[in-house]
Amino acid sequence: MIMKNVLVTGGCGFIGSNFIRYLMEETDFAGRIVNVDKLTYAGNPENLQGISENYPDRYVFHKADICDADLMRKIFYDYDVDAVCHFAAESHVDRSIRRPGGFIHTNILGTFNLLEIARKKRDTVSLFHHVSTDEVYGSLGEEGLFTEETPYRPNSPYSASKAASDHLVRAYHETYGVPTLITNCSNNYGPYQFPEKLIPLMILNAKEGKPLPVYGDGRNIRDWLYVKDHCEAIWTVIQSGSRGETYNIGGASEMENIAVVNMICDILDEILPPAQGQGRRSLITFVKDRPGHDRRYAIDFTKVQDELKWFPRESFSTGIRKTIDWYLRNGTWVENIRSGEYQAWIAEHYG
Repeated sequence: MIMKNVLVTGGCGFIGSNFIRYLMEETDFAGRIVNVDKLTYAGNPENLQGISENYPDRYVFHKADICDADLMRKIFYDYDVDAVCHFAAESHVDRSIRRPGGFIHTNILGTFNLLEIARKKRDTVSLFHHVSTDEVYGSLGEEGLFTEETPYRPNSPYSASKAASDHLVRAYHETYGVPTLITNCSNNYGPYQFPEKLIPLMILNAKEGKPLPVYGDGRNIRDWLYVKDHCEAIWTVIQSGSRGETYNIGGASEMENIAVVNMICDILDEILPPAQGQGRRSLITFVKDRPGHDRRYAIDFTKVQDELKWFPRESFSTGIRKTIDWYLRNGTWVENIRSGEYQAWIAEHYG
């Protein structure tokens, strides 16, 4: 499929920015990327430093809200958009529990707006790719894996909003013939992830000798997917996936949260031995579990593996070392995103 003008929503976020970098720097994609991002708390233009300079004729950025239907329609037509890769979403479970309204607005209404425009341009829009999450499936027991046929049972306002947007995407394919794809991924980690998420929070707190808060007993299990592997999987699905289909993308790396934190502590102790000789595991503090905290997620990605020949390149042990190294080498990025001005914006908008 030849794509000349790809609209990437949420391209300044964690996964979106990694995807743009991957597409520009590591594939044979020769078209133009139109990056649309509202620049909320997790959207950071620094994530794409150097892209506009290195690809001035192939990269465009617009600060825009996907819920602004008129503006999004203008962008579609001004740039003759012929494909959409939709990352933009409110995505933090804790925030969705405190203030669900923003998640419903952005994740459902925003997706609806984009689908409506794609429907009206379906003669020229060759793909609407929707990036979703394994959290739509709910919680697993001790055994079993999520497949593409697993019934949806979201347990948080965030996952419910993503489930609703998944259903909209599927409905627009079935009802209107919009050429869609959906990918449901497991937990991503890697460079440029906002520091409130588990892995970067643990890396930075452990480096600085601060407490390491772990929910409940720490035995919640997640399947971890290195972000670059995820980007490669998305590109593989975009190129070769059957329209109207859903593909699960996993990392083959099930880990208890406490094991993840312990590994981060041990690697940092190895790289930066603690001054007092006491290992960083002593910083772990168990805190009250959050409401609706799913016990276990695990992805069966047999479909994308068998049909499209994709498999993650990184194990958790290799990926987490690359991630720790990135955060240690990018202190300026960390300090900028944690600056007083940035924190004031969060306080103003999220309390």
